Amino acid sequence: MSLHCAAISFLSLSLEASICSINEATNKGRTLQKRINSGAPSKLSTEFLSHDSPEPTNKPCFCGRRHFIGASTLGTALFPIQPSVATGPCSDYSAVLNKFHPPRPDWYEEFYAGVMSSSTESYEAEVAMYKSQIFSNLKGKNGLRILEIGIGTGPNLSYYASGSDVEVVGIDPNPKMEKYARSSASSVGLPPSNFEFIQAVGEVIPLTDASVDAVVGTLVLCSVKDVDMTLKEVRRVLRPGGLYVFVEHVAAKDGTFLNFMQRVLDPLQQTLADGCHLSRETGNNISRAGFSGVELNLAFLSSATFINPHAYGVAYK
Repeated sequence: MSLHCAAISFLSLSLEASICSINEATNKGRTLQKRINSGAPSKLSTEFLSHDSPEPTNKPCFCGRRHFIGASTLGTALFPIQPSVATGPCSDYSAVLNKFHPPRPDWYEEFYAGVMSSSTESYEAEVAMYKSQIFSNLKGKNGLRILEIGIGTGPNLSYYASGSDVEVVGIDPNPKMEKYARSSASSVGLPPSNFEFIQAVGEVIPLTDASVDAVVGTLVLCSVKDVDMTLKEVRRVLRPGGLYVFVEHVAAKDGTFLNFMQRVLDPLQQTLADGCHLSRETGNNISRAGFSGVELNLAFLSSATFINPHAYGVAYK
């Protein structure tokens, strides 16, 4: 849930240059329909979103926690598997953690966490408008208990934990993310007593049923081993009426050149970006996950050439 990339790759530069004009040709001016869960409440309505995003550029992209094609890093396949030092709420959880997220060398986890803390500014700046829209459902609501899966370095905390009396539980399989996440929590004014970091995976969340008011996840479902299992866990830990707030990159429309390239590059992406999938139709998974309603929008980001479009929205338990 928390892998990204560090330096520009030759592959990225050559492929990105060829796809920029294709993105404009296939996506510019296209209207994108909001997908609605079949069981959505009456307050949800279908919307059409005009795609007016700027055309992609071929500058390097450090755009999130699962992006290799746009930058590169050494794949975890190059690293030997080390004995786990994971800890969890019970003695058996380390085995569960290793099953879904095999242990990495400490130096790699530390390196990656450091990269994530300093190399996502351009992406965060572009996605801020969409995050502000969906996180407005949580902003300023006191007394909430919020779970963020794949919290990483905590870039989302400023949207929902700033100036609010909320309790936040952040889970991430990379334990080296904790110090950065705690620093982010402190910077937005969240008291240390109101923030808990747990080394864990989304497929088996170490919280009790109906124990949180909201679940947050951004660029997480592309890399989990089991998307549907993770969404089932999200529903399990949510209280009745709770919200799941998400931003995920999904497969481009079938028949487009971007979709073709995503499928061609997917095996390489999975190998070098810790299982990140470029061609998952995650929006469909969310829509059929059993939520009472789903508001799902699509957007294209110029700083995220191959990980487009982005699906963002809110699901209701």
